[in-house]
Amino acid sequence: MAHAVGLSNVLPMTEAGAWHQDEVRSVVDDVRATARGDQDAFTRVYGAYGRMVRAVLLGRVPRRDVDDLLQDVFVTAYVKIRELRDPAAFGGWIAAIARNRATDHLRRARDHDELPPELPGGDAVEADTLIVLDAIRRLPEAYRETLLMRLVEGMSGAEIADRTGLSPGSVRVNLHRGMKLLREKLG
Repeated sequence: MAHAVGLSNVLPMTEAGAWHQDEVRSVVDDVRATARGDQDAFTRVYGAYGRMVRAVLLGRVPRRDVDDLLQDVFVTAYVKIRELRDPAAFGGWIAAIARNRATDHLRRARDHDELPPELPGGDAVEADTLIVLDAIRRLPEAYRETLLMRLVEGMSGAEIADRTGLSPGSVRVNLHRGMKLLREKLG
């Protein structure tokens, strides 16, 4: 899904969705190049991490606000990228920016009341989707983020591990436990 930035240069993935060592080096190189002002490198970084950041935001803020916040997070990252000491830590760094931006957004947005989801209107599929999303949002953070990356953004377990810095085993455990809790919440 190409958001507001053109993303035709997304990095190649293996069949399992994991990056080869060369691609990991390429992302680190792109982060360094972005710090030097290379906008094409930033487009590639956005392509590599956009879905992960979107999932982090979706787990915290109303769906209608996600795309704007996604752009805000990447603008912040672009402006502050020179402060990043280790380019290999970009995934965790930008996830932290996304979490903080979502928290700030919710603090400011408390003045607005949302309509209850049980109001008539909309289609049944959207209503079911909102019920599941609400249940996922009530899960612990580790499960919430990995589930959203998998279920909403379609990322593989290996891809989630590559982007977040978690081990593949941790991702599998988080997905398994998160799905178990989600099934319990949904009955």
